[in-house]
Amino acid sequence: MPYITKISAQKNNKDRVNIFLDEKYAFSVDMDVLVKFNLKKGKQLDELDVIEIQYGDDIKKGFNQALDYLSYRMRSIKEVKDHLKKKGVADSAVTEIIHMLKSYKYVDDREFAAAYVSTHRKTSGKGPDVLYKELQLKGIDEELIKEALSSFTFSEQVTAAVKHVEKVLKKGKKLSSKEMKQAIEQQLIRKGYSFDVINCALSETDYENDDDAEKEALYKHGEKAMRRYNYDGSYETKMKVKQFLFRKGFPLEMIDQYLDEER
Repeated sequence: MPYITKISAQKNNKDRVNIFLDEKYAFSVDMDVLVKFNLKKGKQLDELDVIEIQYGDDIKKGFNQALDYLSYRMRSIKEVKDHLKKKGVADSAVTEIIHMLKSYKYVDDREFAAAYVSTHRKTSGKGPDVLYKELQLKGIDEELIKEALSSFTFSEQVTAAVKHVEKVLKKGKKLSSKEMKQAIEQQLIRKGYSFDVINCALSETDYENDDDAEKEALYKHGEKAMRRYNYDGSYETKMKVKQFLFRKGFPLEMIDQYLDEER
């Protein structure tokens, strides 16, 4: 049975040592693994001992990789698992590492979900639907997602949605009231807000044009349509312009008035 004849520190990594069996290099281990398995000069090791020691070292290396990954920000358990697997850590070792991380409270999906919702609803203005889908992709259980989202009250959602509405309005595009409403709704749906929240946000903002602003928007789009269809006053080009403006959300009465003025 081979025995340890030499233990030497690695030059480039003070936390690891090289193990020599019968005067020949055999493997390297972390200092913690050295202590755990009581490795010392003169100790005999059979094949199963070596396998167990190297498995323990794989766990230690994976654990250190996980800690480094977690040092940048909080991660879900699934994110850590995926990261370790990409690093080539065996599934059996990943299971052990996750168990260790949980015991030290380095990973906790409940805390992760709560922090994720709190951070992203404030920094990115994301609504519940988007946050729900993102947490699902990160492997968070449905019950934990619902629990985390329960802190995002309806009134807070409306307040966040109103901020998005104001951003859309500040862009200053000349749109009809109908088209502006559609643009706002589409933006809020993309951000993950429900129709109940969207309707409340719309009711709390003044997105509709007054008569002068609506007419100004109509004239702007009318000029664009006339250039596009080479408007010459004919019935055919008139109908094309009329259809274009109607699709943009302007009322027919206002469109007819505009076209009468452009004769």
